[in-house]
Amino acid sequence: MNQTLLVELLTEELPPKALARLGEAFAAGIVNGLQGRGFLDAGAVATAYATPRRLAVSITQVRPTSPDKPMREKVLPVSVALDAAGNPTAPLLKKLAALAASTGVASIAPEQLERAADGKAESFFHVYTAPGTALQGALQGSLEESIAKLPIPKVMSYQRPDGTTVHFVRPVHRMIALHGSDIVPLSVLGLAAGRTTLGHRFLSKGEISIAHADRYAADLETLGKVVPSVAARKDKIRAGLLAQAGDDVVLMPEALLDEVGALVEWPVVYACSFEDQFLAVPQECLILTMQTNQKYFALTDAHGKLRSRFLIVSNLATDDPGHIIGGNERVVRPRLSDAKFFYEQDQKKTLESRLPGLQNVVYHNKLGTQRERTGRVVALASGIATALGYDPHGVTLAARGALLAKTDLLTDMVGEFPELQGIMGTYYAQHDGEPDEVARAASEHYQPRYAGDALPSTRTGTAVALADKLETLVGIWGIGLQPTGDKDPFALRRHALGILRMLVEKRLPLSIAALLSTAAGVFASQAAFKDPVADVSVFLYDRLRGLLRERGYAPNEIEAVVAPRPDALDNLIERLDAVKAFAALPESQALAAANKRITNILKKADNVPDSVDADVLADKGAPQEQALHRAMLACAPEIDRAFAAGDFQAALTRLAGLRADVDLFFEQVMVNADDPQLRDNRLALLARLHAMMNRVADISTLAT
Repeated sequence: MNQTLLVELLTEELPPKALARLGEAFAAGIVNGLQGRGFLDAGAVATAYATPRRLAVSITQVRPTSPDKPMREKVLPVSVALDAAGNPTAPLLKKLAALAASTGVASIAPEQLERAADGKAESFFHVYTAPGTALQGALQGSLEESIAKLPIPKVMSYQRPDGTTVHFVRPVHRMIALHGSDIVPLSVLGLAAGRTTLGHRFLSKGEISIAHADRYAADLETLGKVVPSVAARKDKIRAGLLAQAGDDVVLMPEALLDEVGALVEWPVVYACSFEDQFLAVPQECLILTMQTNQKYFALTDAHGKLRSRFLIVSNLATDDPGHIIGGNERVVRPRLSDAKFFYEQDQKKTLESRLPGLQNVVYHNKLGTQRERTGRVVALASGIATALGYDPHGVTLAARGALLAKTDLLTDMVGEFPELQGIMGTYYAQHDGEPDEVARAASEHYQPRYAGDALPSTRTGTAVALADKLETLVGIWGIGLQPTGDKDPFALRRHALGILRMLVEKRLPLSIAALLSTAAGVFASQAAFKDPVADVSVFLYDRLRGLLRERGYAPNEIEAVVAPRPDALDNLIERLDAVKAFAALPESQALAAANKRITNILKKADNVPDSVDADVLADKGAPQEQALHRAMLACAPEIDRAFAAGDFQAALTRLAGLRADVDLFFEQVMVNADDPQLRDNRLALLARLHAMMNRVADISTLAT
């Protein structure tokens, strides 16, 4: 009879950051092992459990015995199994005796074998039904395989009471293996399976006997005060935080919820507070120290301003939590005092006074120090600001923002919390009286930090962010450390996407070629640097394709715009939208196919004239090419106006009106005419048409 199977390992406290992954891997290993051995019904459902002190899995619809299995094994080739007279040979008889012993039958006669073709020869086959095996052996093997494959961060070695040495992530004290209400007699990690476990260290009383596998989660929760499910525990924490927050907003990043959920078995949320004097410190510092050092949850008001209350998740429920609250308040106070001290000490020195110290910070041994890097970023930011048309004051702000952008790396606060680099630079620059855009550039130049992150909001921040990312991308690539496969230690893919997002989303009319060339130029004094502009350019356009795919554009639409490698991306989205609209027109496929044909013709041609000779067209041209030329002359001014106005959709739509004349041209006109003068003129006509068609995008990519 199919029953629910339960397997649990009761351990010492497991590493919290690895807990969820360990629980999932433990369950998956057992499920896969039993599935492969034929013990799981089609409707079987597995549930993984993981708490600080246990790994477990519950699987419904597990068979006590695997199904019988039809088998067909090759015995011997007929040429080996029979002699010249057709009698069984000694090798065959020996093989049959071995098969009989392995399959549990008294004997197997030669006439019981199947004789069948085996490639170009014939062979004997033994066809039989292998009886199913018991769950015990399959589960023993599956459990051992699962344990062997666990993603254990660091294996421990410990001794059992009998002196045997065991290797596992943490010492294991008990094991449960139940099929329904029956114990499955397993032995692993020096333990024999039973049905008892332990609940919460303080809230549970004594052993808990699991009568039936179906009762595991409910009994642990009611009798043991343990929430065994990772997801359920996380939900309980989230609900408790929201209830205690009241009208305030609780900051609960997923990573912190995951880690705290891996530290408690019976989560209870309590509210604590700290002195208001600490609110004079930038709230990012206080939030980070509470989250990182203490695993606390900060609270803000509805406007995002930090409150002097915070929430803790305890592993102990009590009617009088005063000692728990007081203890955590005493613990957090020195942490906040440290943050206050760092902040006050840092303000005693200006960011500008820290510039010489960057000379002592190595950026990369092949690219010099952070001070040298700062000089390169200043040059790039000034050039970008100039190219964007900033006035002299704007260029000065960009240079100043770039100059101070990395100085907060030398502050005590950033030394303690590297995650605050840029953020603290903004606070300290404001304290120093720097212009607002310069101060904001200290944090904005890191943007976007990740996919979906906001872009810099100021002109100065934009110029410095572009300069910083270009310097990293070109510089690191230029010393041979470009991304390879999954390896990208300097996050060059992220830097490339940041550059592209700024160019596209901010509609910046900057030349990619000029940006890369200028960036390569600032490394002229570095002996180890080799100009990577060509490779980085290809890399950028490949990343651009990926970025546009994520935004829902079709591959052929993307290729239409990206394949010509546009040097500026300020109107890229308008071009894409125009291509998308053009592709929906009934004329698009015919024109795309014609464009592709023209491309191939022109590739094979030598010395295509620059312009169409009107006299040759009038004297020797066929009516169809004359008609196409007239149609092109008629629509050219409209296309030029639409293109100049940035109305790319109108330009492509007007182009659709040429379809009939283009079709007639290719149906009735021979491009490679014998008359060289006529042939050259027709090539010139097609070249002119090709230029008109591809002015917005390469529409040949739309051809199916």
